[in-house]
Amino acid sequence: MKKKILIGIAIGLLGLITIAAAGGLGLYLWAARDLPSFKKITDYNPPLVTTVYARNGDVLGHFYRERRFLVRLEEMPDYLVKAFLAAEDRGFYEHPGIDPSAIFRAMVKNFLAGDIRQGGSTITQQIIKRLLLTPEKSYERKLKEAILAYRLESYLSKDDIITIYLNQIYLGARSYGVEAAARSYFGKHVGELSLAEAAVLAGLPQAPSRYDPYRHPERAKQRQRYVLEQMLDAGWITQDQFDEAVNAPLEYSAMPDPSWQVGAYYLEEVRRWLIDYMSRENMNAIGATLDRYGEDAVYESGLHVYTAIDLDHQRAAEKALHDGLIASTKRRGWRGPIKTLAPSAMEDFLARQKDVVQRLASGEWVEAVVKEVSATGATVELGNFEGWIPVKSMHWCRKPDPKKATEQVPSVSDARKVLSIGDVVWVSRASGDDKGKKSKATPEEGQIPLELEQEPEVQGALVSLEPPTGEVRALVGGYDFQKSNFNRATQAHRQPGSAFKPIVYSAAIDAGFTPASIIIDAPTEYRFGGRVWRPSNFEGEYYGPTLLRTALVKSRNTVTVRIAERMGVDAIIDRAHALGIEEEFPRNLTISLGSVAVTPYNLCEAYTAFAREGTVIKPRMVLAVKGAWGDDLYQSAPEVREAISPQNAYIMDTLLQDVVQHGTGWRAKVLDRPVAGKTGTTNEEHDAWFMGFTPYLLTGVYVGFDQLTPMGRFETGSRAASPIWVQYRQAVEDTYQPEEFPVPPDIVHVNIDLKTGKVADGSSNDTEFLPFIAGSQPSAAVAGYMSPGANGTAGGGAGPSSPEDLFKQF
Repeated sequence: MKKKILIGIAIGLLGLITIAAAGGLGLYLWAARDLPSFKKITDYNPPLVTTVYARNGDVLGHFYRERRFLVRLEEMPDYLVKAFLAAEDRGFYEHPGIDPSAIFRAMVKNFLAGDIRQGGSTITQQIIKRLLLTPEKSYERKLKEAILAYRLESYLSKDDIITIYLNQIYLGARSYGVEAAARSYFGKHVGELSLAEAAVLAGLPQAPSRYDPYRHPERAKQRQRYVLEQMLDAGWITQDQFDEAVNAPLEYSAMPDPSWQVGAYYLEEVRRWLIDYMSRENMNAIGATLDRYGEDAVYESGLHVYTAIDLDHQRAAEKALHDGLIASTKRRGWRGPIKTLAPSAMEDFLARQKDVVQRLASGEWVEAVVKEVSATGATVELGNFEGWIPVKSMHWCRKPDPKKATEQVPSVSDARKVLSIGDVVWVSRASGDDKGKKSKATPEEGQIPLELEQEPEVQGALVSLEPPTGEVRALVGGYDFQKSNFNRATQAHRQPGSAFKPIVYSAAIDAGFTPASIIIDAPTEYRFGGRVWRPSNFEGEYYGPTLLRTALVKSRNTVTVRIAERMGVDAIIDRAHALGIEEEFPRNLTISLGSVAVTPYNLCEAYTAFAREGTVIKPRMVLAVKGAWGDDLYQSAPEVREAISPQNAYIMDTLLQDVVQHGTGWRAKVLDRPVAGKTGTTNEEHDAWFMGFTPYLLTGVYVGFDQLTPMGRFETGSRAASPIWVQYRQAVEDTYQPEEFPVPPDIVHVNIDLKTGKVADGSSNDTEFLPFIAGSQPSAAVAGYMSPGANGTAGGGAGPSSPEDLFKQF
């Protein structure tokens, strides 16, 4: 009987076990019926930060949606890994993906609490939850999580799993992964973290906001101690290491993000290029297999982008353009205060101002409110301080009048005509201090000496590249990227005016003209269909028979138009296209004076032919692009093409050096080196240019309003643009050795009388050695003369265009 009872109990238990097993199997099959694929984890490819590098390896900027930098396990300190394991999953290297004891403890706590309070998840389960499942709290999701975790452990090694975890985990401060967190909280790379710092990061996954070291340093410290205690209890650190880490001072500071600071316009141009280049078509063409293309690739693929920018050049270029645009706006006069405050609003305005002294000391402008005004100056308040703006700082504050240059009106001598009480104005720290002088124009004791400033509305651009390689060392597209990211270097199409003339004269050399050709400088007009065009020289004066060399050096418009008429506009259009100008040209004579709008970037490309002995090189900003693991996606190579002969280029170089030595580019003489260049100014001073180059560096500067507006009398390429060019080049010139423009074969130099164009004799007073292509030089008795009515050019060339050709689209 007893035996039968035991058998019955055994059968019952077996039945219960079978039922339980069947139930468990059924539960497993139910939970596993729609499990997601492992591919997303086994082919781990998270959103990563794309990093853009400068020429010297410094970081220019980052592009990202999630701030995550991929790092290998061997790049992390061993104690960092153990700190995270101590805090999150001490048995990680022993369990098979799930920890039954941890799950049991969680179940008990959840049962007692009446809902799900604790998960008992392993690190493997956390990865499953973050990458494959939803974050909902349910038993079904937990069961699926456990099944997938167990399976994942058979696909990936423990080291692979912990590497994914430490790169994936969100740690607050917009930081994903330990490398981003190390940069955000300690201003270091992850490999540089101390044990104390690593324990702080390891305490964050549970609640990044609650333990945020910046907002809750005491909580972060308590959590750090917990992590270190767990490491000590596990035997992963010694008591001495624990004591040292617990007592180590913690200094929190973020690694500065250079993005959109120095080189913001350059960085934006790189971003736009990258998005276009990382298209599916381009990647397929090079055999690259990516999960993301276009903008997604740029913001999520962790690219490494190597550029040609030189940060020293870029800083110098930005400062030069900044200073030049400020000088330009001051020459136009005072537009008025930023705003005017009522007395009741002044106190609140001042209370919001912070760190004004430090900001002034660093060269920053600060807003100030006028407290008192007298004829000799104005007392202003800024923060808790007083400042003094003397009337001498307001000398430029005339009423704007584009018809008059600043030197044509008297300087302001009474500050009351400029400022009123309550005016809010920009001020900068005065470069000098006149406290020692006994005068009402000096600041009182304790007052900060200031200068009145005005933000420019005028804009500009600077492009600088090295002709031997085409690498763009600096690019600035405006006064302030934060206020306008429109890139005037690459996107603004503006008339170059006389800066286009070297292209005309280069075509003329090949059409049979020489530097000694004589052309009449006199008023002329062209009629067609009832319309009349009367080209004139800038200064309104005419000089009769003029050497081609002198016409270019002095930028004579009427001579240029006559040359264009004699050789035909098609020769100019062909030459412009050969030099890389991308625009379409109307077939009329106005193009000879730079009427077709171009970008500064494109015009710089055209000028490389002169700096490179006749070959054009395409400017290059991006030199290489690599994937997150270093695979090559793009490698730049110089794109060079023949455009003009070396002899033509050398003659142009010589003439453009004369523009610097004897013409409108005279400011560039200060470099005391061989420099060639050409200014450009359009009608009513809408646009001002200076294109200047040496064999080693070519720089173009443009200045003008975004909307066609006169900049004011005498705001020419010489006055508005070339000072910017000079300031930039002075800052970088010493990094290069001086170079002469190389003389090619078949060039002869002849001493020419600059008045007659004949070979100079003993009676000549104004002479210069000019270059000629061998065989084209004048004889001792004959000058290269072209009468205004001749049908051919001096030395030959195409006949004149028909009136319909000349005025088509004019």
